[in-house]
Amino acid sequence: MTGEETASYLVHHLGLAGRTDTLFTDDAITLIHDTARGYPRAVNNLAVQALLSAYAEGKPIVDETSARAAVAEVNAE
Repeated sequence: MTGEETASYLVHHLGLAGRTDTLFTDDAITLIHDTARGYPRAVNNLAVQALLSAYAEGKPIVDETSARAAVAEVNAE
């Protein structure tokens, strides 16, 4: 997927889960896309880890710091 497709993909899946508000910053989406190289399964894995990281840090939105923590967690596996 392209970067725009990755952003749309995340918004679509969040919508399926009932969320219409913004949960990922543009920087976080860019980092997730670049790290996942646009592969949907990798995007999913990183997005879930980033959501968990943001939740653990008490953040209402996934920012680049949470996305970086997700990348480190996924790469450690």
